[in-house]
Amino acid sequence: MIITTVYPDEEGESHFGELEIGLTDAGELGRLSDRFPARHIIFRENGPEYDYDWHHAPDRQYIILLDGHIEIEVSDGEKRAFSGGDIIFVEDVTGKGHRTRTTDGRPRRSVFVTID
Repeated sequence: MIITTVYPDEEGESHFGELEIGLTDAGELGRLSDRFPARHIIFRENGPEYDYDWHHAPDRQYIILLDGHIEIEVSDGEKRAFSGGDIIFVEDVTGKGHRTRTTDGRPRRSVFVTID
């Protein structure tokens, strides 16, 4: 499974990357990853007008989009679109950060899983 990452470089610029999560056959259960430690789980709902200017991730965290459509822009200028079912790992807790906006004019629900 491949998920998108947002990370800072040594100069503080944020970029997109990819993280491959290995899955192994678990028989009738399907394919499973190893267990990952988590610190907190946060449930979130944003209004349809959500447009959050440049900011850092408050923690290294997985963002699991349940529904809705967003665009994330990183400081190197790249923009990517995400929608329900996508997973993003943000770890730009320093540097220039990123910005996020809703693109479909609808409320959005997501789950944040923070890690150490």
